[in-house]
Amino acid sequence: MAINRSKAAAVLMAFTLSISLLAGCSGKDKGGNDAAKDTGAAPSSSASASGSANTEDLSPVTFTYFSEDPNPNWNNMQDDVSKEIAKKTGVTLNAEFAVGDPAQKVALMAASGQYPDIIAAKGDIGKLVDAGGVLDLTELIDKYAPNIKRVLGPYMSRGKYTTKDQSIYAIPTWAAVNEQKFVAGGGFELQHRVVKEAGYPQIRTLQDYEKVIKDYLAKHPTDENGNKNVGVSLNADDWHMYISVTNPAVAVTGGSDDGEYWVDQNTFEATYHFRRPEEKEYFRWLNHMNAEGLLDKESFVQKYDQYKAKVASGRVLGLIDQDWDYNDGQQALKAAGKFDQTYGHYPVTMSTDIKEPSFWPTGFMGGYGISISSTAKDPVRIIKFLDFLASDEGQILNNWGIEGKHYVVENGKRVVPKEVQERINNDNTAFTKESGIGFYWNIMVHYGDGAKDANGDYYTKNNPDLIPVGYSDAERETLKAYNATIWKDLFPAETEFKEKAYGAAWNIQIPGEDEVSILGNKMKDITWKRVPEAILAKPADFDKIWDAYQQDLIKAGVEKMEKGYTKYVQDRVALWQADSAK
Repeated sequence: MAINRSKAAAVLMAFTLSISLLAGCSGKDKGGNDAAKDTGAAPSSSASASGSANTEDLSPVTFTYFSEDPNPNWNNMQDDVSKEIAKKTGVTLNAEFAVGDPAQKVALMAASGQYPDIIAAKGDIGKLVDAGGVLDLTELIDKYAPNIKRVLGPYMSRGKYTTKDQSIYAIPTWAAVNEQKFVAGGGFELQHRVVKEAGYPQIRTLQDYEKVIKDYLAKHPTDENGNKNVGVSLNADDWHMYISVTNPAVAVTGGSDDGEYWVDQNTFEATYHFRRPEEKEYFRWLNHMNAEGLLDKESFVQKYDQYKAKVASGRVLGLIDQDWDYNDGQQALKAAGKFDQTYGHYPVTMSTDIKEPSFWPTGFMGGYGISISSTAKDPVRIIKFLDFLASDEGQILNNWGIEGKHYVVENGKRVVPKEVQERINNDNTAFTKESGIGFYWNIMVHYGDGAKDANGDYYTKNNPDLIPVGYSDAERETLKAYNATIWKDLFPAETEFKEKAYGAAWNIQIPGEDEVSILGNKMKDITWKRVPEAILAKPADFDKIWDAYQQDLIKAGVEKMEKGYTKYVQDRVALWQADSAK
């Protein structure tokens, strides 16, 4: 089953939390993708960049909206940004965010024929396409969305569903145009106090990571209140299993970020990544950590709220996760002034000869995006609303907030005032809920980090000049000890990898009734049973359980699934290459 490793990356909370931690001032870095690789500037166009041409109807209207990804800070459009969007467009959203497994909700929609007006279904869009639940947006975009066309430019074709069905059922919003990534939100995490006490040693291998945790626990088995400190806690509640338990097995073995698959970069053949011998050794290491008492015994039974509360207690020394997944807990630590118990990010792999692949470039991925349902009451009004969000005005509003309240313009550049930045640093959750900054990231077509507007100012706050402003003193101290300015400095750079010809396999759209999807669900059920079993087993039983797991996969048809998924990867390569040649 293919899934967005970031649940994203690109998940709404990933952007919301990272962007609102940062301050604004001028910078010098350029965007790095092909469409504007010389200057980083947005492509010029005769289309309106302000969005004014698309907001002639400002009469109040409410559209229903469903997103597969959560936004716990959503404030029912009572936040500043949402109010301004409603003022500019007349549109308000009656939003629903998935609870539990979002695939079940989408399947229920498809079965019932009851759809919200706007849907962000991501990898489950195939179910809605099969049921006739979403519109082909090609003509609507062409007629009513000059800003969407301007931003996507040569990448418009990457929104096509498949080689056989080249309709655009989802406008690509999960990938950013002209993006150069600067934020390292993953890897393996360690509290700053842990690496400081160890003397800031090299943290490159699993053994390095394990040693600093083990040594710290030996000296500090409990916190100041006598509660037991925890070495490493995993978040295995429902879909978080992918993010914290299974996906890291690919990264530590040098694999590309392709969801549940490992893809050969020469032949584009897909393998269910758990079948790689290298990954067996990663799970053996987790088994070892459990046997040593360094792995949280509650990892596979705790709920997400319990996991975040445990992080917020300051007792968890290490995490294997993405920052958007644990950041609620981390924000609580910051609010309590416990900055040395927050986390840094380290490029941990099985051995030093393996490159940690967090910054392996994908180019513009297309794939996941925003859809309009076949039952929507006013598709034209919706596409115009989405087009406003894609305008420069809409993007700056989402990324920076309200001028005069969240930022000011000095010498032609957007700057976050000191008092606002202090609020962001010390009370980020409340600030985000009140401001609404970043809420519309996965609804809107947008430029990425590093891209600049016509005035030469960055569309987003994420760049090396601005990111450190949001760091605490503890974080800066740790980075200085490693001769780094931002966490990305510790990771292999994009230039050390070849851009992937298919973007990322996790966001390839698979028709809902395709055998690949059906088999993927079978593999998931087997994996989610067997992997925890192997990790929690006695070390002497690990090989026996792992071998049984591999046989279960073969019996369930994993080889047929791999062959089917390979066809989709290779088809995407062929489609993108053909469009590039035009």
